[in-house]
Amino acid sequence: MKTILKLIGVAVLSLGAYLLLWPVSVDPQSWTPTPSAGYVGPFERNTELAALEFLPLADGEYGPEDVTIGADGRMYTAVHSGRILAIDPESGATETIVETKGRPLGIEFDDKGTLWIADAYRGLFSLSTDGELTLHASETSDGSPILYADDVDIAPDGRVYFSDASTRFGAENNGGTLAASLLDLMEHSDNGRILVFDPQSGETSVFAEGLTFANGVAVSADGRYLLVNETGSYAVHRYSLQETDYGRRTTIVSGLPGFPDNVNRMNDGNFWIGIVSPRSEALDELAESPFSRRIVSRLPASMRPTAQLYTFVIKIDVDGSILENLQEPSGAYATATGATELPDGRLVLSSLTEPRIAILPAMARK
Repeated sequence: MKTILKLIGVAVLSLGAYLLLWPVSVDPQSWTPTPSAGYVGPFERNTELAALEFLPLADGEYGPEDVTIGADGRMYTAVHSGRILAIDPESGATETIVETKGRPLGIEFDDKGTLWIADAYRGLFSLSTDGELTLHASETSDGSPILYADDVDIAPDGRVYFSDASTRFGAENNGGTLAASLLDLMEHSDNGRILVFDPQSGETSVFAEGLTFANGVAVSADGRYLLVNETGSYAVHRYSLQETDYGRRTTIVSGLPGFPDNVNRMNDGNFWIGIVSPRSEALDELAESPFSRRIVSRLPASMRPTAQLYTFVIKIDVDGSILENLQEPSGAYATATGATELPDGRLVLSSLTEPRIAILPAMARK
């Protein structure tokens, strides 16, 4: 019995030492979360997405993280294998347009038909109308590596704005996009940034920094503003692109009840935002305790906070007013990253992990 007790004591001491002392990759910082608005008022729970229909991706593909509609009416999406797919929304016929040999995330066409691609592993690409793939930036012009290119949009003057979600936890070297994002959110060291590529000069510079997991970006229709989703702070910011106050930031949505991911501008000048997961109560409760979060980081992955199932997208205007609030609480379409509209009014949802695209019929939208 004494031997058994000694063994138990040694095991308990070893576990305690591990939880207290084992090295971890994160260096958690103290922060104060904005109180959640909750699923009430403009975010009131509903089942408006219960009528979603699904279009499976071909050949076992998954993770259609962003969807944009081409001039040909097809849905273009970036998937986990590194391919950009073009999908007919009626038949589901699929064509591989290009393979980046990385992990493409945000994609967007400019007014000349060039497809711009934010690749989390490799940086900023463009794909010309004749199929030429060009890598424009894997680092900034001053030599800072781009470790997690996430979303992209193009201003009317041709400048390309894109997010570098985390300069601490690169997607390729930290277990992929989801694993790296969870590390960054656990640390909360405000190292994300927005970059701008100037096609005229070929230079890539820092437009904004100090963001906790800089995510979706979208330029307003008039080119006066850039909307940015700050995932780690549950907020949407609006940056001025006007010469008189270039870079000035205004927070237009705060206290979101979940983590905002992509933001896409529609033809009406408004924006769809994907809420990839509800907020983690545990993560918020530990926000001001870096010590406790360091201990949590030593737990098995299955015991640490992670994305929860809850399908949720919102539509806002350039001032942050909530125009549409669509939900499906059971999370039938997991980790919904964003939404965009087909010309006939159908709503297309994208996902970080799903093997399919979700489409909401136009008649199901109120």
